[in-house]
Parts: sequence; C-alpha cells; structure tokens
Amino acid sequence: MTITLLDGGMGRELARIGAPFRQPEWSALALIEGPEYVERAHDAFIAAGADVITANSYALTPFHIGTARFGAEGFRLADLAGRLAREAAARASRSVRVAASLPPVCGSYRADWFDAREARPILTTLVAGLGAHADIWLAETLSSIGEAQLVREVLGEDPRPLWLSFTIADEAAEPGRPRLRSGQPLEDAAAAAMALGAEALLFNCSQPEVMADAVAAARAVVETEGARLTLGVYANAFPPQTEAAAANAGLDEIRRDLTPEAYLAFAQTWRALGADIIGGCCGVGPEHIAGLRAAMEPEAAA
Repeated sequence: MTITLLDGGMGRELARIGAPFRQPEWSALALIEGPEYVERAHDAFIAAGADVITANSYALTPFHIGTARFGAEGFRLADLAGRLAREAAARASRSVRVAASLPPVCGSYRADWFDAREARPILTTLVAGLGAHADIWLAETLSSIGEAQLVREVLGEDPRPLWLSFTIADEAAEPGRPRLRSGQPLEDAAAAAMALGAEALLFNCSQPEVMADAVAAARAVVETEGARLTLGVYANAFPPQTEAAAANAGLDEIRRDLTPEAYLAFAQTWRALGADIIGGCCGVGPEHIAGLRAAMEPEAAA
C-alpha cells in the first residue's frame, strides 16, 4: 500500500512562527486572534509533502478556551478551523485531504477525567462546525476505548472515513505489551476500532520509542481477525510523560535528539511493521515531514 503522509504538530508550529500562543488556549488562540498564522502553518506542512492536513480544532474545548467562550463561539471557531484547512488544501498543487480533529474533550492523557455526558454536547458542537469541511474524521489522542465509542455515537451514520488514534503509555508496564494511558491493553483498542467500523487505527502523541510495539500488536490483531484496518503513527517529540501528566498543562521541552533524520529512522521501522499512515504530533515540524517525503517519495510514486 502507498504511504499516506500526515502533517505535524500544529500547536508547536504556531508557536515557532510567532502566532498568538499561550496556555490555556494553546493552538486555539491563533484561531481567535491570528487565523492567518493557521493558514501559514497549513501551507508549510503541505509544502513539506503532507497528503492530509488536520484542522486546527484540537484545543476547541472548554478545557482550553473556557465554558462560556465555547458556548458562545465553539461552533463558529470549529467552522473557521475547518474552513482554513479546506482553503489550504484547495491552494495545493496536488490532492490534499482534510482531517477534522476530534480531541479528547475532557482533557488529554486523562482517561479518568472522561465523562460521556459532559463530552457528548462538546463533540456534537465540533462535529457540526467541522462537518462542511471534513474529508476524514480524526478522533485523536484518545486515552480510552470509551472516548472512541462516544465519537462513533456522535457521528452516527456519517459515511466519511473514521480514523481512531490512541495515545500510548510512554512507559510500558511490561516490555512489548503496549497499553493505552487508561491502562487498557492495546489489543482491546484494536478490536474496538474494528467493531466501530474505523477505516484506520493510529497511535499518536506518545514517544517514538513505544510506537513500534503498538503497531506490531495492532497488526497481529488485524491479521488474526482477517480485517481491513489501515495502521498509522504520528509520534510526539516530548520527553516521557508520567501517568499523572495532563497534556498541554504546560509547555514541555522538545527533545533535541529527535532530528528529522532520527524521526525518519523511527518512521521507517513503523513502515516496515505495517504502518501505512505516518506523520508527526507535538514538536514534529515541517522539516520532519519533508524528510519523510524525500525518503519515501520513490515509494509514493510507485
């Protein structure tokens, strides 16, 4: 199968190019105060070679922008995030698809904070705002299977592809036995993805070092079931995160050792294990995506 390249981490790219950026708003602040920076970031990832760009809707939750602002502006901002991505894709000289980001709306990395009753209306607003612009629904950085199940319920019978992306514990309890940040076995997440009718199962916002075991475990489940489920990876460039960590609670340092060349070496391993979708999460920039494109260009053209 031909490789599909995703973009990289929107939040850190916005910060790097000088967009309005602070906590708690994170990447949503650029939508509110400087949407032209979001356009620049999308264009940079497309120029680097991304086949799929992700709408900047990850931080459009009460957790980041506050309950009052989300209630008043959530739909409008989600629509803006989708439209900016769609316009960037339209500017591209080749086919580029738009993935609508559906985040863990009760807080990243914290499966223990997930409340389906609280999350449902937030996801409903995001789906409504992004719906006119999405080619793919990307439910990402999911820490538990319950979060994925709720996304499927909210999407209902929407026919567009659903990609489910789980975040993996950076420090495995058992070597070679990856688990979600909820503690659920990765094999259970793979089974859930198939049961929910996902087109792709991905792993994101975890260290590159833990992703190979995740791909191998997922592939074993898919092959055993004889299912059609595309696998993918987009790792982050953070140091290991503890079980008590909450993503985006602060500005973590970016690993200096994770150069484009180092990231490519990890990606080639994921590819060899069966990942057909590869990109980057927090701290992975256009230069990393360009390195992937350059190395994988002959394969993409085959």
